[in-house]
Parts: sequence; structure tokens; C-alpha cells
Amino acid sequence: MPSKSRQLIIKLTAGVESPEKLSQAFTVAATAVASGGVVSLWLTGESSWLAVPGRAENFSLPQAAPLSDLRDAVLAGGRLTLCSQCAARRDLTETDLLPGTLIRGAAAFVEEVLQPGAQALVY
Repeated sequence: MPSKSRQLIIKLTAGVESPEKLSQAFTVAATAVASGGVVSLWLTGESSWLAVPGRAENFSLPQAAPLSDLRDAVLAGGRLTLCSQCAARRDLTETDLLPGTLIRGAAAFVEEVLQPGAQALVY
């Protein structure tokens, strides 16, 4: 079981146009949460839309867990963050997003990945 002091930061750069990449990032994030890891999932680019209520519910991929279940697991035990520039380009504000979703910029991402013991993955 991972140590609570080690953080896993996952940055998702793809949206529904790349369904397997999208599903894999959420699956890894939810699995890490279930394993006791400290998890931060960042949504950037077209994945930004998955921070909006109802969007994950409309996604399906054969042989994959429902994206909404994976997202809810991350929200319950980790952190879901939307890139501030990506949000602005899509006219998204905190009132448009799922409860618990943060909007943060590149400086916050860099701060997370530079923490001692942090592991970053990019999908």
C-alpha cells in the first residue's frame, strides 16, 4: 500500500476524442485513491469538460468502468483540479463545475510535482 506521504499527480490532456487515454487516466487515479494514495488529478485541454456535471455520465467505453464512478472516487478521496487557462478558454467558472473541483494554474501544478516524493504521470 502506498505511503500517505507520497503523492501521485496525474495530468490528463485528452478528452473524449481519445477515449482509452481518458479512461486510463481516471482508472489509474481512482485505483490509486482506493489503494490509499494521495491523488491529484488535473484536467487540461478537452478533458476540462469532464469537470462539468453530466459530462462523464455521457461517456462510455467497452470493458471500462463507468467514468462517472471513477470521477466520483477521485472527488471522494483525492483532488480534482481544472487548469485555469483551460477553464477560461471554455468560459467555465467554479459555478459550472462539480462540487469539490478546483480551478488552479500552472504554478500550483508545478508546486505539486516538485514536492519531495511526488510522482507525476501525463496522459
